Amino acid sequence: MSIATATPAMLAQDISTFIPHRAPMILIDNVLEHRPDCLITATHISPNSAYFDAQLNGVPNYVGIEYMAQSIAALAGVEALLRDDDIRVGFLLGTRKLQMHIDTFTLGESYRTQVTRLYQEESGLAVFDCQIYHHEILVAAANVNVFQPQDTQAYIDESQADG
Repeated sequence: MSIATATPAMLAQDISTFIPHRAPMILIDNVLEHRPDCLITATHISPNSAYFDAQLNGVPNYVGIEYMAQSIAALAGVEALLRDDDIRVGFLLGTRKLQMHIDTFTLGESYRTQVTRLYQEESGLAVFDCQIYHHEILVAAANVNVFQPQDTQAYIDESQADG
């Protein structure tokens, strides 16, 4: 894994620098901190947030899984840029040990998502320990399984041929 750490100037770039997602499907707002195998992002809930529900006055808790997944994607993106490599698409395979301690990510509030790589194979299969915090309170946690193939198009083509 990468042993370099991103500079504050690098992390201050727009989040779209680090992830393959494009608006309106970018759900996290910015990168706060990077360490080897670990990244912390911020998400600020506004009426313009994807999946905002006026009746809930916020975003449903299940969207937290995507906050975790996009934070993992941002870690992969930061690491790719540190290696002078391309940002690649990854796939969310599933979660284990999912805990949601709140029903809603509330309008006007900010949340920190921390992702830490627990394991990664050369094939691109990886497991991350993920937590979402509101201030210092843990509001969601999960182990998230992801897969990032070396050649996304070849992987998609192969998957379609098998189907």
